[in-house]
Amino acid sequence: MEKLSRASLVLATVAVALLSAGFSSGLYAADHIKGRELYERNCMVCHGQGGQSVMPGVPNFGRGEGVLKPDFTLLASIRSGRNAMPAFQGILTDRDIMDVIAFVRTLH
Repeated sequence: MEKLSRASLVLATVAVALLSAGFSSGLYAADHIKGRELYERNCMVCHGQGGQSVMPGVPNFGRGEGVLKPDFTLLASIRSGRNAMPAFQGILTDRDIMDVIAFVRTLH
């Protein structure tokens, strides 16, 4: 039993160290400035300037609708599209999408 606990502790420590290294190196840092440019070119027609939706059924980012979901959920939705929103996989890279998500979160 103690061997299992010790192995779990070592594994958890290594996982935390690897995650910390990734975050501190900027691996997951998104650029909200670039995200704004991408949003204006690809999203503003439906989601509006400042995130104020201009179409029925479109989340109003200014009121925080949809922006509180985890990154991976938003990334998947933007990649594959939802309802009337087209899929952006192949149009925007994952990095671009993360930049857009970072910008949209500044609107709330």
